Amino acid sequence: MSHESKKWYEALFTDYAETYDKESFTHGTLGECDFIESEIGRDRSVPILDIGCGTGRHAIELARRGYQVTGIDLSPSQIERARAKAAEAGASPDFRVGDARALPFGPEFGLAVMICEGAFPLMETDEMNFAILQGAARSLRPGGKLIMTTLNGLFPLHRPVGQFEKDGLVEAASGGHDFDLMTFRMKSHLKTVDHYGRPIDIDCDERWYIPSELTWQLKQAGFATVDIFGAKLGAFSRSDKLTPDDFEMLAIGVRS
Repeated sequence: MSHESKKWYEALFTDYAETYDKESFTHGTLGECDFIESEIGRDRSVPILDIGCGTGRHAIELARRGYQVTGIDLSPSQIERARAKAAEAGASPDFRVGDARALPFGPEFGLAVMICEGAFPLMETDEMNFAILQGAARSLRPGGKLIMTTLNGLFPLHRPVGQFEKDGLVEAASGGHDFDLMTFRMKSHLKTVDHYGRPIDIDCDERWYIPSELTWQLKQAGFATVDIFGAKLGAFSRSDKLTPDDFEMLAIGVRS
């Protein structure tokens, strides 16, 4: 399948796995896993599902710490890279290729994580993004937790798009960023390279969510309580109140 016939997120993550691991936003894994552990009381009997696991950075670290982890991602190349990294680390998560919109699990996990736009909110419709939240809820036991981060819709509302690109708050795109106030979707043109050094030229289209909207969707999906915080790279904390200066927000839902 050519890049032209794939959805933008599929095209981006084809042959991008090694480049992905070098991106700055992947450097907070240890601190983020510390927070994830604290949210389940460091109970290693809790089975964990990593949705949109990418190259497995959270799944591998949690498996190294003694947890039973299943990682699922739409990209075969990301999963291939994750399996190779796990073997190098001496860890053994169960990595699977699969679609987060149709998770094949029943209520068998005590925790689900979905960090750094692992799947949500990359989908092309709101219905597809909501299906991911529904699948996460179905995969959790009653009382199980979802820990996720997603794009904070307050962020672009409080600054001109050109200004936050200029200030280095988001990666500059060759075609700029186009934020639609009616849909809360941002379109941008991204140029990067794959792990062979070949250019990748992608039109991205991501959905940003405001806190009240995400809270309502999570509750509709089956979560009894939802808490939302700011999401600082490598330093997630319940003490960080969400502000318009947070690029991402951290949401924690407890399954009904």
